[in-house]
Amino acid sequence: MERLDGAASVPAHLRGGIVALGNFDGFHLGHQAVVGRAVERARAEGRPAIVATFDPHPMRYFRPDTPSFRLTTLDQRQRLFAEAGADAMLVFGFDSALAGLSARAFADQRLIGLIGAGGVVTGADFTFGKGRDGDVTVLATLGKVLGFSTDTIAPVTDGGETISSSRIREALQAGKPRDAAALLTRPFTIEGVVEPGAKLGRELGYPTANLSLGNYLRPRYGIYAVRGRLPDGRVLDGAANLGVRPSFDPPVELLEPYFFDFSGDLYGQTIEVELIEFLRDEAKFDSLDALKAQIAADCDAAKAALRT
Repeated sequence: MERLDGAASVPAHLRGGIVALGNFDGFHLGHQAVVGRAVERARAEGRPAIVATFDPHPMRYFRPDTPSFRLTTLDQRQRLFAEAGADAMLVFGFDSALAGLSARAFADQRLIGLIGAGGVVTGADFTFGKGRDGDVTVLATLGKVLGFSTDTIAPVTDGGETISSSRIREALQAGKPRDAAALLTRPFTIEGVVEPGAKLGRELGYPTANLSLGNYLRPRYGIYAVRGRLPDGRVLDGAANLGVRPSFDPPVELLEPYFFDFSGDLYGQTIEVELIEFLRDEAKFDSLDALKAQIAADCDAAKAALRT
């Protein structure tokens, strides 16, 4: 899997590819249908399969004050696209130059000029170009003029409702990670580098691995049953606090997983933490003994949740 810069010409061996085009944040079932069609066509026609995404998300460019909303990082998307069979991920840097391109200019300069696309696959709601002057109908017309084929994938539904990144975000903000996982086809996962902390968990007998939430969406604050994945491939069950730790000052927003039956130093390592089940909201405790008793109960609840 190669990662390509969307502002430069793609290597010769990837020109003429079938391009899945979209934001693909979360890479949920609907996104998987778009990329799956691109890979299917690429294999049938003997072409490379390229997934083109945008970073930052256009919403971040146009509305920079928008609260954090990302469901996946670029690294996570790259791995997911590779697992789906793509040969390369192409990243369009969303800046003033890209935002200023008309739909025709984007197709002419980027899809043909830099990529040499043989075909483009999008979802039915895809829009592009300055002022969103392009949609799937415009794209199909441009394809006929410029010489690339187009495919439009209908929305994927679940119980009659369209699967979308917005639905996934709503589920996570409501403390329903299993609902989000059903739409994603996997648990919502936060990846980050373990940071040194105040060692408060260690003092309580529950050492944690502290992760910044970065640009990720903020799920509902509280205690979760989690599953961690370490760089060496080990998978660990645990319980985590996601929030600002109201029992301690100053408040610091972190994801703090405590992994059962693990001892070792994770500082500086990149780990993944899957949110499996929401257990309870954050709470402030009057004493450390009360907090320790609650943590023990949370660990028992997490173990039970992870068995289901």
